[in-house]
Amino acid sequence: MTTRRTFLGAASSLAFSNLFSPANAADPNKTGAASMYADIVLHNGLITTLDRANPNATAIAVKDGLFMDVGTDRDVMVFAGPDTKIVDLKGKRVLPGLIDNHTHVVRGGLNFNMELRWDGVRSLADAMDMLKRQVAITPAPQWVRVVG
Repeated sequence: MTTRRTFLGAASSLAFSNLFSPANAADPNKTGAASMYADIVLHNGLITTLDRANPNATAIAVKDGLFMDVGTDRDVMVFAGPDTKIVDLKGKRVLPGLIDNHTHVVRGGLNFNMELRWDGVRSLADAMDMLKRQVAITPAPQWVRVVG
């Protein structure tokens, strides 16, 4: 069975493995239409790559929506050209695009034990029994939160 973590790890490894291939080691100082300058460079950060061989970096260069290079500020800044947008991360963390369109992480963490999940409840009698048991373990003056 493929878990979400396994899938994301494999996908990230595949994406980042292409970053360090010889095809991506082109001279950033090329001139003409095929300029190798990045559209955007993020530097001075803490970048989580999810690549086991290179788990952390401080800078990223991106061109046409694709990573050109991931590594140290010194390695990546060579891809900055006159029209490159340069973002100083000021030591802040950058994570890969792990996108979840709707999540309540903080609420879930704070209230998980006080929530009553009604997903798949088969009858009103079962629901009322579950509610009675949840009321008994929910500390006053908290409300019982019913989810699902």
